[in-house]
Amino acid sequence: MTLANWRLPPFNRWGFQHVREILPTASIAGAGRRHGALGRSERRIAKLAFPGPDGKEWTVGRMLPETFTDGFVLMQRGRILAEWYDAGMTPETPHIVFSVSKSLTGALAGILVERGQLDPDLPVTRYIPEAAGSAYGDCTVRHVLDMTVSIEFEENYLDPHGVFGRYRLATGWNPLPEGIKPTDLRSFLVTLKRDKRAHGSLFHYVSPNSDLMGWILERASGVPYAELLSEAIWKPLGTEQDGYVTVDRLGAPRSAGGICVTTRDLARFGEMMRLRGLASGRQIVPGRWIDDITEAGDPKPWQISESGKLFAPEGRYRSKWYIMGYPSGAYCAVGIHGQWIYIDPAADMVIAKHSSQPLPVDMPTDNLLLAAFDALGRWLEKSA
Repeated sequence: MTLANWRLPPFNRWGFQHVREILPTASIAGAGRRHGALGRSERRIAKLAFPGPDGKEWTVGRMLPETFTDGFVLMQRGRILAEWYDAGMTPETPHIVFSVSKSLTGALAGILVERGQLDPDLPVTRYIPEAAGSAYGDCTVRHVLDMTVSIEFEENYLDPHGVFGRYRLATGWNPLPEGIKPTDLRSFLVTLKRDKRAHGSLFHYVSPNSDLMGWILERASGVPYAELLSEAIWKPLGTEQDGYVTVDRLGAPRSAGGICVTTRDLARFGEMMRLRGLASGRQIVPGRWIDDITEAGDPKPWQISESGKLFAPEGRYRSKWYIMGYPSGAYCAVGIHGQWIYIDPAADMVIAKHSSQPLPVDMPTDNLLLAAFDALGRWLEKSA
C-alpha cells in the first residue's frame, strides 16, 4: 500500500478504511454514544426485488456485494432496519466519504449563517482576501456553495498530469514526483483562473470550490474546520465514533473530499437532515437552511449543464446537495467510488453507503443504486 495506489483496486478496499495510516489527518471528535439494538428486517430487505436499468431483475441482497459495498445502513424514522458490512469493515470503522464531505461542509455553512458569522451573498474576498485576482476574486459565497463559479478547471479524476493532477499534488493525495517543488492546497486554490462565462450562469462541478468553502468557514468562525465540524455537528448529533479529515502538508483540510466516518454515523447525519436539522430534540442545522436546500435555488444553471441529464428534469443542486426532482422529494450527497447519503422524505428513509467501486465515476452502477434506493423507498412507504 502506497500513496500512489491507495485509491486503485484492489488496494482501495483496504485503503478507504485506513486513510489515517496513509495521509495526515485532523480529528473530528464525536460524542462517543452507544445506541439501541438494530432492527429485524434485514432478511426481508435483502430479498426485495426491483428492475435494474439493464432490464434484469435484481435484489438488494445481490446489489450490495456487486456494487463493492463496504458498509450499508438503512434507516426508517431513525431506526436501523438493515446493516451490512464487507471487506473487513465493522460498525466502528471510519471510511472515507469523498465528496459526501462537500454536503457536510454545506450543512456546516448553514450553522454559521444562522449565527450571523457568514453571509452567502457577500463576495468571497470578504473572507479570503488572498482570492483577489483568481477565479474567486469576483464571485460570491453563494456561487461557491452552488457550484456556479466561472472557473477554468475540469474534474477529471483519471488525468494525472493536467490541472486535476496538480490539485491532487497540492492536497497531498498523490506522491510528489522527483524534482517537483512541494505545494499546498490553499496556495493552489488562489492560482485558479476565471472562465469567460458569468458567475451563476452554469453549474460546473469543481472540487476546489468546496476546499475553498472550508477555508471560508474557518475564516468566518475563527475555528479550525475539524474542530468546528466536531463542536457544531458531530458531538451534538450523538455520534458513536470520532471521525477525521485529511489535511495537506500545512494542515489545510480537504473539506471537499477527505472526511472519514463510520456508516452508522453517516446515516445518523442523514437522519438529522431528514428531520430538518433536529437530533434528540436539539436543533443542529437550522431548519430554514435545510428548507432552502430542498426548496429554493435557481434550477436553470443545473438543468442546462451536462449534469442536468441526471435525475428528473426538476432536479438541481443547492448548497452542495443534489435535489433529485422525484415525487418523493428525495435528495442526496454523493462521493466518488460509491459513497452515498440518500434521503427519501416520503418514506421517512435514510440510506448511508460506503463503497470501494473500482472506478471513481461509474454511471451504470449509480443508476442501479438509484433504482434500488427508489425501490426501497416505495416499499417502505407502502409498508408504513
